[in-house]
Formats: sequence, structure tokens, C-alpha cells
Amino acid sequence: MSILIVTDRGGNTHEIEASAGTSIMEIVRDAGFDIEAICGGQCACATCHCFIDEDWADRLPAADEDEVELAETSDHYDAGRSRLTCQIPFDDAWDGLRLTIAPED
Repeated sequence: MSILIVTDRGGNTHEIEASAGTSIMEIVRDAGFDIEAICGGQCACATCHCFIDEDWADRLPAADEDEVELAETSDHYDAGRSRLTCQIPFDDAWDGLRLTIAPED
């Protein structure tokens, strides 16, 4: 089992177990973090917005055009780090991936 390191909206850091093939949104939500994911992973709401740690941003697959357009609607968008967790299936090669849950808009 791999580890995902999540910083919550309160600034607290947590290590949680992550399974390959499961979206990061599902991993974070199922671990009990405050992430709405209203659309259930359909890339339609941006309520699963997060910031990928700068050391990891280039290691993940690039966001597609739909994800970027939706993430850009956030008041907290960061072009280098913003991602929608529903669009990133976790890979065991990312053991230790760090992310921060974005503030609510």
C-alpha cells in the first residue's frame, strides 16, 4: 500500500493509505477529509480542487483541457499546482505524493 500525504484546510498534515487505480478524490473523501466532490468525479464541479506539491506537479500526467478550464474557475487557482482530484487516478509510483486541499470558494 502506498501513502498519500494530505494537508487539510486547517493546515494539518496527514498520511493516508492509497490504492493504485483509485482516484485521489475517492481516497481523500473516503479518509474523511472535508472535500465535497459534488459531481462524484465527473469533472463538472471543481469541489475537489487541490494543490499538488511543487516537487510532484511535473510527475503527474498533465491535466486535460476540461480539467484546466474548470479549475480556472476557482478563486484560488494556481496554474502550476491546481488539479481536480477526481481526474487523477492514483499510481503506486507516487508513493509519498503531497497535496493540499484548496480553500472553499
